[in-house]
Amino acid sequence: MRRKIIAGNWKMHKTNSEAIQFVKMLKVKLINFKKTDIVVCPTFTSLSQVSQILDSTNIGVGAQNLHYEDKGAFTGEISAEMLLSAGCEFVIIGHSERRQYFNETDQTVNQKVHKALEKGLKPIVCIGELLEEREDNQTMNVIERQVRALFAGLSEEQASKLVLAYEPVWAIGTGKVASPEQAQEVHAFIRNLMAELYSNNLAQSVRIQYGGSMKAANAKELLSQPDIDGGLIGGACLEPDSFRDLIEVAEGF
Repeated sequence: MRRKIIAGNWKMHKTNSEAIQFVKMLKVKLINFKKTDIVVCPTFTSLSQVSQILDSTNIGVGAQNLHYEDKGAFTGEISAEMLLSAGCEFVIIGHSERRQYFNETDQTVNQKVHKALEKGLKPIVCIGELLEEREDNQTMNVIERQVRALFAGLSEEQASKLVLAYEPVWAIGTGKVASPEQAQEVHAFIRNLMAELYSNNLAQSVRIQYGGSMKAANAKELLSQPDIDGGLIGGACLEPDSFRDLIEVAEGF
């Protein structure tokens, strides 16, 4: 049975002092949770301090992005080595907001996945369709294109280290949520595609999160689906109690 994984993506929220106060509270509230992998993904500026506070706890730390080059004239970017030096274990790659607002492509997502794995970071790789793509019945075509692209050039051993996050773009920050049946359909499609690309063993071992307005109130229905292994959480991760309540639901599986 795949272990659930709940990752909180802070996006552009929390100053350093707010981040420190938040994770100190979170560390206490989540101390007894043992069955779920828990990750927080702060802003770059607070990564080091958050990592120090959460060192040797049951909460992992991830970044929200990285560059696919090791160093160079890339103003405003951050490298895998920098993230590692700040205490990161995970990194989110290809979030829909990065694709939508910062021109990330399937190709750059694949390059970033390769770099993260090369340096020993654990990628949480995002895929998902726009509202117009769903309404045009293009969901599975979009997902297949993105999945094939992100896995390009990866061995089965490398592929096994990924966490995928299906995030229907129309459900991010909108309060809309894919129904459990809609989410399960896409998760199962992704898993079947991985079996085609690699093996059934690989497909059954890789965890696939749902990312689209998941919170404690709807988490049980979503997490009870056979192919949904956790959540990439936005708004509900920004308050310690709401994040704790959501993880408590995950602990029940």
